[in-house]
Formats: sequence, C-alpha cells, structure tokens
Amino acid sequence: MNSPLLSWPGAIAAPDDALDAGVAWHFGDPFVEQRTGERTAIVVDRSNRDVIAVPGEDRLSWLHSLTSQHFLQLTEGQSTESLILDSNGRVERHFGVTHSQDTIWLDTEPGEGAALLAYLEKMRFWSKVEPAVADLGVLSVVGPQAPRVEGGIQRETSYGYDLLVPRSELVDYWKKLLDAGAKPAGSWAFEALRVGALRPRLGVDTDERTIPHEMRWIPSAVHLDKGCYRGQETVARVHNLGKPPRKLVLLHLDGSSEILPEPGEEITLDGRAVGRVGTAVRHHELGTVALALVKRNTSVDAKLNIGDIAAAIDPDSEPEDTGPQAGRQAIERLRG
Repeated sequence: MNSPLLSWPGAIAAPDDALDAGVAWHFGDPFVEQRTGERTAIVVDRSNRDVIAVPGEDRLSWLHSLTSQHFLQLTEGQSTESLILDSNGRVERHFGVTHSQDTIWLDTEPGEGAALLAYLEKMRFWSKVEPAVADLGVLSVVGPQAPRVEGGIQRETSYGYDLLVPRSELVDYWKKLLDAGAKPAGSWAFEALRVGALRPRLGVDTDERTIPHEMRWIPSAVHLDKGCYRGQETVARVHNLGKPPRKLVLLHLDGSSEILPEPGEEITLDGRAVGRVGTAVRHHELGTVALALVKRNTSVDAKLNIGDIAAAIDPDSEPEDTGPQAGRQAIERLRG
C-alpha cells in the first residue's frame, strides 16, 4: 500500500523491492536530508510500519509476562521498546511501545504486524485484553530541534520521537510538522542516520540465531531485573556468565562499487566466513557503510571482504569491554 505522502512535491518513491517500499526514499538530495537530521530536524514518513493496539485492564501485566520489557512500570504517556524471544532466547519480534489513552500501542516492522498479532491472540487465554490492528501511521521526527505538534500518540526515541496518527490524517500531520520547522526527508536519510548510530533493525541486521546482547538491545529493550518470560534464562546466563558469540559493528566499505551488498551476504576473512552484513547505505559523512554481525573474536584490524567488496571495522563501533564477567570472577575465587 502506497503512502498518500508519495504525492508530496519532490517525493521519490523507494524501489519496489526495498524493505521500505511504499514510502518516500528521498526528496531530491538524501545527503542534505541526513545533515539536516543531524543539525536541526526532519520528518520521515514511516507509515509502512505496522501498528497493533492492546487495550484492556490486564494489558500491562499480560505484556509483562510475554516480553522482555518491564511493563508494570510503564505509566500513561511513557514509551519504550521490547522484544519477544523464543525458548532459546533468540529474537523473534522487536517493537516500539507507547502507553497512551489506556492502550498499549506496539509498532513493528513492515509486514510483521500480522505475525505479532497472531502470537498475541494465541497467548490471550483468560486475560482481559483485546489486541487488534490499529489504522495508524508512523511519522518519525528526527533531530536536536525536533518540533512538537498537538495531537497524535507520541513515542520518545533516541533520535527524537515517533508520532502515531490516523492514516486518514497523515497529510495533515505532515503539514503541521513542516509548518513547525521540520524538513521533509525520506527513508534513505533515516536509514543512514540509524546505521551511523548503530541502531539495528529486525530482519535486516538480525538472523534466526540473534540474541539481544549481540544487538545492544540491553538495557533499551530488555529489563534484566524482571520476572520470568520466555527466553529469559538465556538472557540471564549470557549477562552473568559470559559474552555473546557475535558482535554488532559498523563496517566501512570500499565505495568504488556501485552496488551495495544485500542483507545476509557473507563476510569473510582470509576466505573464512566470520559474519553477515546487515543494512548497507551511503552516508553523507561516513561514506559507504554497513551494520554487520561478526564473530566476537574478529579483530578490529581485520581485512574483511563481502564478495569483491573490501570492508573494515570502524574501531569506534567496537562493543565496550566491561571487564571480567560475574561467573568468571566466581570461578577465580573458588580456585583461590
């Protein structure tokens, strides 16, 4: 379904095979849009995302029992993000969360809403909740000078805020935000800024083996001090006794190639597979870059390849070494 904002002057649609098909890719100069998002404010049409509403008096306790986040502490007007894990602690779902109007609003990746809703319906049992598809679209307001407007449902984010509005009013809210000072921008600018900020995206930067620690979703999407939920044992074990097998890093790619690598392409070191590439994008300042999951022991100086494209790890993207883990310290104490 194409967004009505594709008819806005200057809007260039994303390619039909893109994950963000159906919304604007850019408005003429994606590099200017990126710079504007870093310095002042842009608004991005992300109405291709799916939104689920969860009203009902048990909404907080019910979602608390199903997900990685501490919903019991979520008051009216607050927002966060959360995960649904499988029994082995691997990530199945990732979604934004907003508590507003006596309802929890979950916004997730394009095309993922039906699967998320099906899971929630399956887990209702006797809980007093009514999960359903919400006819809302997401507008993301990005930048240090992100303007505020009246109305809609606002979810605070690390980049500004997301505004959830009725799809029939997308154009009206878009106009309000432009009148308030934001500049129009497309998904290219949003994705470039996301990659530069090391914010992963489900289904692009993740695979079927991904655990939260690899994606830096702790503590933003995982509360370490809440009660039991599916997959919690793995989360606790990795946190207390070890480190994840892979790490999320930013790669600088040889910019001479006109073709960007596709998500899931193999990353090699001396002919051996050491990881997978995620989102690849052209950034206004960093050049051609990509998020990648690589083996934890991959050196920051490693000369990597993605097919014929040379790649190098940005040293500033290396996960911080938090020192000895609790389990290792306990073993050393037992050894005297």
